Amino acid sequence: MLIFLLLKPNKPLSLPSLKIEHMPKMKTNSSAKKRFKLTGTGKIKRKHAFKQHILTKKEKDRKRSLGKMGLVSAADTKNVKFMLNI
Repeated sequence: MLIFLLLKPNKPLSLPSLKIEHMPKMKTNSSAKKRFKLTGTGKIKRKHAFKQHILTKKEKDRKRSLGKMGLVSAADTKNVKFMLNI
């Protein structure tokens, strides 16, 4: 009789649900996705440094070439691809 009182008659009995645990998704590095872009051939483009301030002492040709996009070097490509989850 005691067991009957502990069980609620309105609720059906259920087995514990079996959940499948998934591995968490890899997050892309937020700073990397703002700084790098992929080309169509799979290379990684980047901006040049030293073009933000103190531009008066830099030559005109140097500033023009710093404004163009460059490619990530082969030594850094693996690390950048890891940050971008490629």
